[in-house]
Amino acid sequence: MIQIDDKLISEDVFSEEFVCNLSKCKGACCVEGDVGAPLDKDELEILDSIFDKIKPYLTQEGIKALEEQGTWTTDPMDGMYVTPMVEDRECAYVTFDEKGITKCGIEKAYEDGAVDWQKPISCHLYPIRVTEYSTFTALNYHEWSVCSDACTLGKELQVPVYKFLKTPLIRKYGEDFYDVLCEAADEWKAAYGS
Repeated sequence: MIQIDDKLISEDVFSEEFVCNLSKCKGACCVEGDVGAPLDKDELEILDSIFDKIKPYLTQEGIKALEEQGTWTTDPMDGMYVTPMVEDRECAYVTFDEKGITKCGIEKAYEDGAVDWQKPISCHLYPIRVTEYSTFTALNYHEWSVCSDACTLGKELQVPVYKFLKTPLIRKYGEDFYDVLCEAADEWKAAYGS
């Protein structure tokens, strides 16, 4: 683990390579799993406030699920805030393009300028999962079989996880943090990289 301020970063964030390959996986991360995407507490009010603006970007099934369950819910296993799901399948905010590739309805609304919030930070930061503890924050690389094509493409293009996630890491922690993270990655690579 590498420590930057109160954050502990898994060395996998430096050593593993990753680039989303939607043409291969079709956005399976938005469909697979037992619960929706994790949400920060401050994102709950945002989801409530933008619901009417993002509705036109969602499927009828997604809208129905959100109207029945609310714009966010909790994981029954651990009480964490998560996005609702459509009949225990895809995230209620997911849409599908003509090729069957999932897209985030929130992000589509953001790209069109309908809202000024891109999407839940947990989605933007994936495959990094953030865990908050009382005295520190852990940033861990999450390995999931549905992302095997992203790992393959990342290796081909030689893009480490932290570089692939530059924009969301800056969105969450700021440019100063990202600059220090890059310096730590360079030092780690000089000491341990191949």
